[in-house]
Amino acid sequence: MTGVGAMIETNHTAGREGFGLESRVQLFEDIRRDARCEGLSIRALADRHGVHRRTVRAALESPIPPPRKRPVRIAVKLERFKTVIDDMLITDLTAPRKQKHTTKRIWTRLIDEHGCEASYSSVRDYVARRRPEIVAESGRGTETAFVLQDHLPGAEAEVDFGDAWIDLAGVRTKCFLFTLRLSHSGKAVHRTVDRTSGVSCARSAA
Repeated sequence: MTGVGAMIETNHTAGREGFGLESRVQLFEDIRRDARCEGLSIRALADRHGVHRRTVRAALESPIPPPRKRPVRIAVKLERFKTVIDDMLITDLTAPRKQKHTTKRIWTRLIDEHGCEASYSSVRDYVARRRPEIVAESGRGTETAFVLQDHLPGAEAEVDFGDAWIDLAGVRTKCFLFTLRLSHSGKAVHRTVDRTSGVSCARSAA
């Protein structure tokens, strides 16, 4: 069919590769008929039926459409690589700071050395959870230390000054707050002074 008729038929058959098995069988039959009756080329058949040229070749080779190839989905599992990650994190316990594994470095090694296909996010989440656990299990966690201080009564005190504002005779006036804290008892004395000189300090402490 040529001219307007060919254009109409092409519009009706465009995109037929996405149809089901019965439609594909009919498609193959139509392609084979047009090739046999009209002697159309592979390109012309592809244009008429709106399909790829490899589909035309498959139809000319056999009236039965080949089964569709389903994509093989690989289940990405991190489970069998967790011990490998743990070994890296354990090595980091004694490694110099600049030689410790970053999450990206662990992920790269899993791919390059072990053929792991786990996503970066799954490795990142596991490392974020497992690293502090391994540190704690090794007993190398951060320890809190306290230094006991012993001060004799009346032997030591801490002195400091701070700014303070008061209303003096109705006028907003800046002065200084003298603070003396006894090291033994922790008790404090506060005095308001007009200057931060040694004389003021001695008078306030008296």
